[in-house]
Amino acid sequence: MKGTVKMLAPVSGQAIEMTEVHDPMFSEKAMGEGFGVIPNDQTIVAPVSGKVMLVASTKHAVGFSTDDGFEVLVHMGVDTVELNGAPFELFVKEGDTVKAGDTIATMDIDAIKKAGKVTDVIVAITNTAKMVKDIQVNKGDVQAGAAVATVEPMAPGEATAKPKGKVDYDQLGKDIVKNVGGVENVENVIHCITRVRFYLKDDNKANDDVIKNMKGVLDVAKAGGQYQVVIGPAVEDVYDAVVKALGPSFGGDSDAPKQEKVAAPKGVWPKTKFYFSALIGVITASMMPIIGLLAASGILKGLLALIVSAKWLSATSSTYMIINAMGDSVFYFLPILVGFTAAKRLGANQIIMGVIGGVLAYPTLVQVATKTSSTAMNINSNFFGIPIHIANYTYSIFPMIAAAWIAAKIEPWLKKHIVMSLRMILSPLLEVFIVSAIIIVVVGPIITLLSSYLAAGIVALLKISPAISGLIIGGLYQCLVIFGLHWAVIPVVASQIATTGHSALNAIVSATMVAQGAAAMAVFVKTKKNIDMKQIAGAATLSAFAGVTEPAMYGINLKYGRIFWTANIGSAVGGLITGLLHVDMWGFAGSLIGFASFINPKGIDGSFTGYLIASAATIIVAFTCTYLFGFKEEDLESSHAVEKVRLGSREPAAN
Repeated sequence: MKGTVKMLAPVSGQAIEMTEVHDPMFSEKAMGEGFGVIPNDQTIVAPVSGKVMLVASTKHAVGFSTDDGFEVLVHMGVDTVELNGAPFELFVKEGDTVKAGDTIATMDIDAIKKAGKVTDVIVAITNTAKMVKDIQVNKGDVQAGAAVATVEPMAPGEATAKPKGKVDYDQLGKDIVKNVGGVENVENVIHCITRVRFYLKDDNKANDDVIKNMKGVLDVAKAGGQYQVVIGPAVEDVYDAVVKALGPSFGGDSDAPKQEKVAAPKGVWPKTKFYFSALIGVITASMMPIIGLLAASGILKGLLALIVSAKWLSATSSTYMIINAMGDSVFYFLPILVGFTAAKRLGANQIIMGVIGGVLAYPTLVQVATKTSSTAMNINSNFFGIPIHIANYTYSIFPMIAAAWIAAKIEPWLKKHIVMSLRMILSPLLEVFIVSAIIIVVVGPIITLLSSYLAAGIVALLKISPAISGLIIGGLYQCLVIFGLHWAVIPVVASQIATTGHSALNAIVSATMVAQGAAAMAVFVKTKKNIDMKQIAGAATLSAFAGVTEPAMYGINLKYGRIFWTANIGSAVGGLITGLLHVDMWGFAGSLIGFASFINPKGIDGSFTGYLIASAATIIVAFTCTYLFGFKEEDLESSHAVEKVRLGSREPAAN
């Protein structure tokens, strides 16, 4: 490289040497050579021409890559990451190309000072070791965009030798956690663009000298109530390793037993039970954070259906549409919520999984999916010329569980194979593309194909015998809900109502909802000490009786195993009686709140009476079986202990 490189002042103010900036990490040149400016204006300009390679989520830092190979970081203020972007407005994004002197941001100096932070704007050449031979800084008053530093590049082959050997981030994470006082001393941990920031219960327990001398650590700083371990560009890798060492529950019980990854037992049946149990564990853990919201939304939807049935409100009114949106939005956008929670459970990036959930719930794709039957493999689109069937993923759970599992496998591979300077852009881009494509092109069509076979089987079963079909469908229907295969039933119900005005199949489905609610009610009645579980069970009961079984299933019944099957025994009995008494429904709303759907428009007949008998029998059987055989309050404690072990390792374990 010939000649010198001029660097411009990023802001008007007082130019200072890098050793004079008010941040020990930068002043000690841990991030490389450079300079600082104490600003007297709010306009920030690019100090070099190049491509924007990094924009901090908190807007306080922007990274550039020049054509000459320099990597330049503009850091606005000291510890301003804690202000969550409030004082800053950015005018560039990752991937943009800028010229030296172009305006890239503004910073509210007064707001930064009021927050007790230092306003220094720092320019650092982060690849100094292989690029910079010398730098001269013109100190004093300077205007934004004026030349303030002259950099003499290294000649080819002159770069400072790199330390031998790679940093073992997993070991570094463990060592850092140990020397900040252990898991029990950590309340929380976050990271910014260069530092892992701990909130410690007692800073005095941290061993500064040991941490400073660790390979991969540049320095230690204390500011704003945080214990900051300065890492540099590899901060995300170290942060991930620290999180892995801590476990998701930061500052959790250090005495909790540690669990290694459990090997599957030998034998086909034991292995099947093991992996199915692990899957159920992941599903229930992913659903638990939103159970309360699902229950509340289910109750609201049930009440709205009741109001419409009573003719108090028209289903075409604006009031109905607004209230329906309030109750239905959590189910419509369930892929986003499940993506976020499943990612936390399986160790994938939560934000990226939320975006993938948004892809599956994207209105345009939903419109394509709803134009064709969900129980037939109709080709309704193409992907790079490949004919595919796009399924409807709203209200779905299992596809996002699969997506989070795939993402958890892909992310480490991407981190390993993408250079650090491009990782922030390329890794999320590739992950969203790959995982979304796998779900849409592979997983969705497989579920749809299975649904089509199930639909055909259900129709054939209904023709054999109402009683037998009621027994089998009633006993197994909620199993389909776990994997989203219950969508196979909806078109059949719609077809029955459209052609005959009523549906015997929907009456059987209604009994399964009642059974799940009755099982949750037994848990509510039998729980004496655990107030949290009693509250969940009470809300889940009301939601199931209002026609939404997810809170009961994922919050209680599946989670504790036997309860789900005792509920299914009640479902089977309810389905059998429904079939024997030839119960029909004239609407979609089921369970107890949908009683009006069982009234024949021509007048009350045997269907309504049969509905009452079947519902009563379902409640009695499901409640009694669960109360006597399905649930013991001691199960809560043992299950809680198992879950704590699971969360500590992020590995699925058998229930």
